[in-house]
Amino acid sequence: MNKKMNPSISWLTNLNVFKVNRLPAHSDHLYFEKKQEAQASSAMKLRHDLNGSWKFHYSINPKMRPEHFYQQDFDCIGWDDIQVPGHIQLQGYGQPQYVNTMYPWDGHNDIRPPEIPQDHNPVGSYVKYFHVPENMQKRPVYISFQGVESAFYVWLNGKFVGYSEDSFTPSEFDLTPYLVEGENKLAVEVYQRSTGSWLEDQDFWRFSGIFRDVYLYTVPEIHVYDLHVRAELDSSFTKGTVQADITFLSSVPEGATIIAKLCDKEKNVVASTNCQTSGMNPSFRMELDKPHLWNAENPYLYRLFIEIYNESGALVEVIPQQVGFRRFELVDNIMCINGERIVFKGVNRHEFNCRSGRTITKEDMLWDIKTLKQHNINAVRTSHYPNQSYWYELCDEYGVYVIDEMNLETHGSWQKMGAVEPSWNIPGNNPEWQDIVMDRAISMYERDKNHPSILIWSCGNESYAGEVILNVSKYFKSVDPSRLVHYEGVFHNRAYNETSDMESRMYAKPADIEKYLNDDPEKPYISCEYMHAMGNSLGGMYKYTDLEEKYPMYQGGFIWDFIDQSLVKKDRYGQEFLAYGGDFGDRPTDYGFCTNGIVYANRELSPKMQEVKFLYQNIKLVPNRNGVTIHNNNLFIGTEDYKLEYTLLLEGEETFKATIDVDVTPQSMQQIEVDLPEDIVKAAGEYCIQTSMKLKENTLWAEAGYEIAFGQFVFQESNSINKKVALPKDSLRVVNGDVNIGVHGKDFTIMFSKQVGSLTSIKYSGKEMIEQPPSPLFWRAQTDNDKGYQQSFQSGCWLTASMARRCIGVELEQQYDRVKVEFTYNFSISADIEVKITYIVFSDGSVRVKSAYTGAENLPQMPIYAISFKVSADYDQVEMYAMGPEENYSDRAEGAKLGIYQSQVINNTGYVVPQESGNRTGVRWAKLTNNNGKGIKIAASTEPLECTFSPYTAFELENAAHHYELPNVHYTVVTVAGKQMGVGGDDSWGAPVHGEHLIQANKDMEFEFMISRI
Repeated sequence: MNKKMNPSISWLTNLNVFKVNRLPAHSDHLYFEKKQEAQASSAMKLRHDLNGSWKFHYSINPKMRPEHFYQQDFDCIGWDDIQVPGHIQLQGYGQPQYVNTMYPWDGHNDIRPPEIPQDHNPVGSYVKYFHVPENMQKRPVYISFQGVESAFYVWLNGKFVGYSEDSFTPSEFDLTPYLVEGENKLAVEVYQRSTGSWLEDQDFWRFSGIFRDVYLYTVPEIHVYDLHVRAELDSSFTKGTVQADITFLSSVPEGATIIAKLCDKEKNVVASTNCQTSGMNPSFRMELDKPHLWNAENPYLYRLFIEIYNESGALVEVIPQQVGFRRFELVDNIMCINGERIVFKGVNRHEFNCRSGRTITKEDMLWDIKTLKQHNINAVRTSHYPNQSYWYELCDEYGVYVIDEMNLETHGSWQKMGAVEPSWNIPGNNPEWQDIVMDRAISMYERDKNHPSILIWSCGNESYAGEVILNVSKYFKSVDPSRLVHYEGVFHNRAYNETSDMESRMYAKPADIEKYLNDDPEKPYISCEYMHAMGNSLGGMYKYTDLEEKYPMYQGGFIWDFIDQSLVKKDRYGQEFLAYGGDFGDRPTDYGFCTNGIVYANRELSPKMQEVKFLYQNIKLVPNRNGVTIHNNNLFIGTEDYKLEYTLLLEGEETFKATIDVDVTPQSMQQIEVDLPEDIVKAAGEYCIQTSMKLKENTLWAEAGYEIAFGQFVFQESNSINKKVALPKDSLRVVNGDVNIGVHGKDFTIMFSKQVGSLTSIKYSGKEMIEQPPSPLFWRAQTDNDKGYQQSFQSGCWLTASMARRCIGVELEQQYDRVKVEFTYNFSISADIEVKITYIVFSDGSVRVKSAYTGAENLPQMPIYAISFKVSADYDQVEMYAMGPEENYSDRAEGAKLGIYQSQVINNTGYVVPQESGNRTGVRWAKLTNNNGKGIKIAASTEPLECTFSPYTAFELENAAHHYELPNVHYTVVTVAGKQMGVGGDDSWGAPVHGEHLIQANKDMEFEFMISRI
């Protein structure tokens, strides 16, 4: 029964008032009044959607709000309209603000918990007029708010209904006493700041409003208010037990009965029971021999139908509940699913859409879940709040392991500018915070407890440690021994180590993880956040996944994070772009730190996903010239649903393909022999064997033919019969002028400038190819990780060296069929370093380019060792025999395949903040042409190269904070590198690129390539 209370604005800062008249949290089960509706899982006829257009008024603070707008005689008809669900700040009111660790009012308000800003606390006053649907009349009517940020009051027809905090779990109220015939006026007052805001300092955009679904619902005459279904397994995993505990909404008449039926996927009844209801909390139990087990590889779900009959024998309610049998536990300090060691190949995932923020649709969620499955991602952490219920349904159905995280983060209360300083940390050991924090744990647990995909409860994120969070952990363990409990924050305060069942760390380096694992650990290890995927990142991920087979107690990790949190905005010319913190006038802000996804905010795949998919493969393919070794690291499924393709390529062109049915049992290895046709490997050249596992049939998440795993083997074949084609030996005409050296042949002219100190012209058939002369390049546009490492401070001298050099020598050497021109450069950063670029022009017009670098001591690491030049932007078509298809770097090339790939130059830009992008390693050759197929070819002379074709120079990218700041495209910038440093990714605020992927400036280096006409 609702308490009659007078609402008070003081509740916003009262730790003891975080819910008033809110109904107790309960399971998210569906219920119907007819069997056929339940069996078809049709839309609930007992719900009435209130989404859509609401009347709305915005106030910047409580003093400015229309205080009595909820009264019946208050006219709201002239107010604006706003869409529900949706954020206030994305519909023309106020501004979104992005901050990471600090509280959003830092620097504006000198306050401490539980105080809140008084001058800036936006208030959204919402009004919805509705009629009670016919099927709900003369029945109890409730309202469910699935998500409101961060605190709100509710009135109906001028009567106060209730109050709630906690943005990310449902708040429900009984409307029955306040309903009237005809039109009803629902009024909701939403505050952005409340006590709860201190507990919601997540790394995300700060919004407010009714951002999840709102609906009315009614219930049958006998209603299961809460359902707890536990599908348990014995230690042999062959005997299943379904235990169901029921809580009715109200007293049940004597003689009412429950019939429960458990059905398999073929809709066969495999277990059933009948029982009389006994009081408000009946329960029943069913047993099943050899049940199909649920896991991410084979997410087998049974359907439990619970039918409630009244005392007259009439069916009044049917509940269809998905059930998955699985057992998750610690065995000898190792986390096991159904008896097998689990490895989490996970991501952290915010609910996000670039146009609607955290208001996301079912279509968004379906895209996300399919993308996870397609890229071998088997786990997700709901960072850092409970998600919409539909997400857990998808994880149950598609097979994704979940760490379900409660809505708690108080980062700014204990970490200031990176330092641990918990002097006023909340909740800490402050008992006055216990109830409000525990309420969030209870709300999450009660709603989500029936989802088999949830293996671990998380006590929140980055809130330090103390008694309050420890008590939350104890609560989870007391109500749910079938799951483990996670909390990373104990890393900073080991006095509360028992809070977490596992050692969980953020952004620990691989060496630190190994140190823990080699030190007789008591707990298994996971990285709840690792591989900070900000901008062009994810380099060195293999160092983490390599630990999976080396250490049984290393059980994987969760990449930060899944999707960029960037928002669509328009520039001054009306063109849309993806914006980040600070672009909305929001201060303070953490700027581009919200762009950490392996998926762009518009739900396009980032090139980083290529590496994730490969390193997260459960099936490893190791081909050779005789066949392929298949390592099936799946725990529960064989390879019978896939076909093996074995392809032989010569210089990137397919010469042989075989498709083979293979059945490799889980956790086993098998060598598959492949008989190549006789003499198929005869011609001299580079061969590549590519093997692939592809789906035989359509699945929920991908179509037949989709590749889930690959492996390749590259080898060279020499044959004396195949002689290298000799270059033509026609004569060349050389003009050694006062300023220029001209080399002239049949239909071409190559020019060098003694004054500029470089090649200045390559003209084929009268068409000039060089728009800006080649020059040594030692600097790349900084990635986000480079900036975090302060690359410009560490290695800024190489930026200077790239922009300014002095030519100290020009040498000309003539032969009948070739001409050599050599330029020697020195640089102000050190008198000891020297670069010689040698050009050899052959009589067919091709040019061999060699760059030789003489190293020196006491210089910082070099970002790139390359030659860069410009051609006309008309040359924007690229074909490349290299590692691909997506961009890759020395520390992010595990997932790249050797092949021939086509792209357009403009496609090499995608990161929200312009930075180094588009590189390819292992370049054998690259063709740059216009739409008529004319252009140049760049080919490695000795070792494979690294190449980038971009519309922008490194310096143009370096100087732009947004894509709209980049200049209009006039050129294609060609960068040919002997080596580029890796991109790193251990973190984005100081972690260096691993040493083997750096370029040491004290080493002599050289590379060479050919330029020829197409």
